[in-house]
Amino acid sequence: MATYLDRILAAHRAAAAADPRPLDPLVEAARTAPAPRGFAAALRRDAADGLAVIAEVKRRSPSKGDLAADLDPAETARAYEAGGATCLSVLTDVDFFGGSPADLQAARAAVAVPVLRKDFTISAHDVCDARTMGADAVLLIVAALDDAELGELHDLGRDLGLDVLVEVHDEAELDRALAVGATLVGVNQRDLVTFEVDTARAVRVAAAMPDGILRVAESGIRGPADAAALAAAGFHAVLVGESVVTSGDRAGSVAALRSAAR
Repeated sequence: MATYLDRILAAHRAAAAADPRPLDPLVEAARTAPAPRGFAAALRRDAADGLAVIAEVKRRSPSKGDLAADLDPAETARAYEAGGATCLSVLTDVDFFGGSPADLQAARAAVAVPVLRKDFTISAHDVCDARTMGADAVLLIVAALDDAELGELHDLGRDLGLDVLVEVHDEAELDRALAVGATLVGVNQRDLVTFEVDTARAVRVAAAMPDGILRVAESGIRGPADAAALAAAGFHAVLVGESVVTSGDRAGSVAALRSAAR
């Protein structure tokens, strides 16, 4: 039986295989796009004063269905920024998460903070597209890529001026991330096979990270208590979607997370 991740990756790989665009013009367009805002630098700055927060513009999820299907990405982004969000994450996957590149562009245009393109990046075309649509960082999921793909896409992202958030789920994936030179590593507490959350996962994997890694905890962060525990485990930032996007006070929810470790 196909898992969520199997179905999502199959769809993205089919789309990539059908993409007729030659790569070289995409790389050139990405190189000449406006300069990124510095995603990792912003996280390091705010982590020095507590816990950095990456707040996510997220309409739906495969496991939960609609979360905020009719959200206004610009309005949501402004609320997050008002609450003190260090950075934004914007879903651009259309079929499974209800997002789009237009959501990213609208959110980024509304705020001054850096923005991560949250998607299932599996080709060089995807990395170039992230840069040209205005993203400041791109996500690489270790579980979705082989070692060659991971290294090539990581190098391309950095070469194009993007920060690259490399997402892992366990110690073996952490080793693969470190082998390609990743310095910005996210630990997703959600199992991408079952989509269940294991709240001990991030704490366990953090203990295996060497010094110098900028550490981001992802998924299953329900509020300030969870954020404080992750800060105590050595994380510099949390990436939070569901709990903030479904909140009746998005700015207040982000502010509470920002103050959790101070």
